[in-house]
Amino acid sequence: MLSTLLDTLTTDFRIVFDRDPAARNWLEVLFCYPGIQALFFHRFAHLLYRLHLPFIPRLISHIARFLTGIEIHPGATIGKGVFIDHGMGVVIGETAIIGDYALIYQGVTLGGTGKESGKRHPTLGENVIVGAGAKVLGNITLGDNVRIGAGSVVLRDVPSDCTVVGIPGRIVYRAGERVDPLDHGRLPDSEAQVIRALVDRIEGLERQVQSLQDMRQPVEAHALAHASNRSFMLMPDLADHRAQDKIIEQFLDGAGI
Repeated sequence: MLSTLLDTLTTDFRIVFDRDPAARNWLEVLFCYPGIQALFFHRFAHLLYRLHLPFIPRLISHIARFLTGIEIHPGATIGKGVFIDHGMGVVIGETAIIGDYALIYQGVTLGGTGKESGKRHPTLGENVIVGAGAKVLGNITLGDNVRIGAGSVVLRDVPSDCTVVGIPGRIVYRAGERVDPLDHGRLPDSEAQVIRALVDRIEGLERQVQSLQDMRQPVEAHALAHASNRSFMLMPDLADHRAQDKIIEQFLDGAGI
């Protein structure tokens, strides 16, 4: 068990240099990075918690919170290579489970939604990125390689390889290209895409209405037939409608997470 703990601490330490371009030397990381300090405290507190030692694990957690601004309940299970960047205001609940190589930014809450007993905090898969200020609440599961946009509120399960943004969180990207963990700020604006699709649809309908109004002018029968054919040609392309419908459907489907 001791060798496993040392291996995990070593992985925690080394991952900082991969995830933070500002990390210059081991001395700076060890003494000036609250995220790594909070994890070191937690690893020790969690070990004592598993031995059912009373009071001491919570005291260690409280001391770590005072020193780092990061509150991790000693009962939380955290995988290796997890990096808490900056970390001020991070709260991780008692039954939370965090997979290997997760990246968590400041202000994140992995919390519960009530006073229920048992498993009441989130489970995060491997390589999950949780942006600054995001809230992941309740006994829900986030799959591997999930990205949570900054400030999002996630209340339902999220499948692997998805990107979630908004309040409440919506899936805006499914099983797509693999991205750099530090490029979490490059997220699509799903609401803007849907609004643009709806505006385009309204403009197309307005053109149809105007065309129909023009046809009502008294003209000869052959001119009416010609105008009817011309208005048909002015109808918005069916493929454009289908593309717009797909964007809207994906937006509404994402609201179901």
